[in-house]
Amino acid sequence: MNSHAGASSMSTSYGSTAYTTDEDHVDPDEEFLAALGYKQELKRTYGTLQIFGLSFSIMGLVPSIACTLSFGLMAGPAAIIWGWLITGAFILLVGTGMSELASSLPTSGGLYFWSYHFSPAWLKVPLSFFIGITNSLALCGALCSITYGLAGQVLACVHILYGTEVTDMATYICYATCIFFQTILCLFPWDMQRTSIAINCLLIMIVVAALPISTKIYGGEFNSMTYVFAGFENRSTWPDWWAFIQFGSMSAVWTVGSFDSCVHMSEEAKHPSRSVPIGIISSISVCWILGVLVNIAIVVCMVPDVDRLLNSETGEPLAQILLDSFGETWALLVMILISTGQFLMGANVLIAVSRQMWAFARDGGLPLAEFVKVVSWGIPLRAVCASSIIALIMGAFSLAGSTVANALFSISILGTYVSWVTPQLMRFIGGTVSFVPGVFYLGPKLSSIINIVSIVFQIIIIVVSCLPEDIQNVSKETMNYTIVLNGLIWGISMIFFFVHKKKSYFGPHMNLDYEEIEASEIFDAVEVEIETAPTPTPAVKMVRESDDALIIY
Repeated sequence: MNSHAGASSMSTSYGSTAYTTDEDHVDPDEEFLAALGYKQELKRTYGTLQIFGLSFSIMGLVPSIACTLSFGLMAGPAAIIWGWLITGAFILLVGTGMSELASSLPTSGGLYFWSYHFSPAWLKVPLSFFIGITNSLALCGALCSITYGLAGQVLACVHILYGTEVTDMATYICYATCIFFQTILCLFPWDMQRTSIAINCLLIMIVVAALPISTKIYGGEFNSMTYVFAGFENRSTWPDWWAFIQFGSMSAVWTVGSFDSCVHMSEEAKHPSRSVPIGIISSISVCWILGVLVNIAIVVCMVPDVDRLLNSETGEPLAQILLDSFGETWALLVMILISTGQFLMGANVLIAVSRQMWAFARDGGLPLAEFVKVVSWGIPLRAVCASSIIALIMGAFSLAGSTVANALFSISILGTYVSWVTPQLMRFIGGTVSFVPGVFYLGPKLSSIINIVSIVFQIIIIVVSCLPEDIQNVSKETMNYTIVLNGLIWGISMIFFFVHKKKSYFGPHMNLDYEEIEASEIFDAVEVEIETAPTPTPAVKMVRESDDALIIY
């Protein structure tokens, strides 16, 4: 990471012109955002800890593992441990590549903005629209899957207490109730991230420390290290090597995700060129390392009858493991704490998706963009409500059965990875705009290697997310409809674009008033070429040099 600090001023060069800003009079974050063509509309209240907390809270280590444990159990304990360890390393590379882009061009639009920036001219507008829609729906899908999992956890607690049957309608009612209260929570400014971090840390300590102690006290047996680290049980009809990849990787893929949420907070973050990369990389690293410990503790303490766990009456394998080790009362308390953590996960995702949808609406990409882009009291109030309504509509499809629900919520994984990989690809093959490093940059050689490996990994995950769990017994009930549903959404979206939206959407565009441009020190110091597009974008070439001309936030 490059570093250079001045005393009371910051030296920056744009093109061939250098200027110095006085920190006492000019907010460098707002000035840099102005260089990207946007006015400051949201309040910059998120420090580095809050940016980390947002992403770490969305990952929600123990609640996410609780919802995805069944994936790993399909291939046995070794796949859970090694799959997490290997997949997490590759995800860290993905986050590193994203951090370089976030440091270079810190804007809430993020992925669709970068795709536009690096793409060839003929592809800029349709590709940015495609990524904007895909990323928005992927984040909505993440909100759905997290909150739907939360509904399952809540009803598992109800089952432990009263033995009641869990129905699709009961799950949706619980889901809708949670969405409503998450929306209310996001409308009021408070430091949710610190609370989320505290709850997640407490849950990690319970699983890593209290679960083994309780298992031993109540006469349970620990599984052998051979079983934990070498026990492979392929419960699918896929070849063993592919079952390890497919089922071993998915828990980490589902859990260590949505770290692009840090990017979408760029216009509310203090010093985003530094704080956003730190938030991305630190949240991935912490979740990856602690996730290994959590998974080991679970596998060591669980009853080795995997079929019993997968078919537990609680509906959740981890709930059954906690019930076996803690007994009913303590298991219920832990499940309530997990549910609380998962509730805050959903609320943090709602914050992220609302910022993405607000940014996309600001650029005219969404239907009803003029309504959604309005900011009230320094927050995108209407975008928050619009995101919640979309999540409620998407969640209603779960009433059609688990197959439809799984396909709907898998929009999150496929859409997320398509959105992530596209700007990275365009950075290297777009061929029109060279990448200008930000504060966080690993150098040309290491950066290229990391991004190439990251791109290959993301393509593999895109393929894996479209495959059924059982290859030899595929039916309409067991078919993975992810690619069908995503293809349908993408097809409708692009038809809408070419028939209607291309008349009003021209990609990311400047929303500064000319008075604001004239008042900006950046635009006083830089010769700005206004492109002859229907919605002009300032063509500003940003150059940062390592010593005398470096933006330091």
